[in-house]
Amino acid sequence: MSEQPWTIESIRDALGNPLLAQRFPSEINKAPAHELLGVFAKWERIAKDNLAAVERGRELAAYDARGEEPPGEWIDVTDRVLAEAERARARGAA
Repeated sequence: MSEQPWTIESIRDALGNPLLAQRFPSEINKAPAHELLGVFAKWERIAKDNLAAVERGRELAAYDARGEEPPGEWIDVTDRVLAEAERARARGAA
């Protein structure tokens, strides 16, 4: 997508998530004229970030498929996440 200019359609498609894909045109349609470029730029950044995350996920999946460790330093936060989930359940959030 980097070679071609972003359009409303290309941003919507890059968002992937149906809820975001609906929210984006809604915000564009409701934006006052003087805010339109800012709203567009915000969603363009979100779309670019989403595409970068998808590409990173594919790269990591390729390492996994080859049985290799992904590059970089990885911190296991499983225990912290499980503890936070337990606290949320105790509060009745889940």
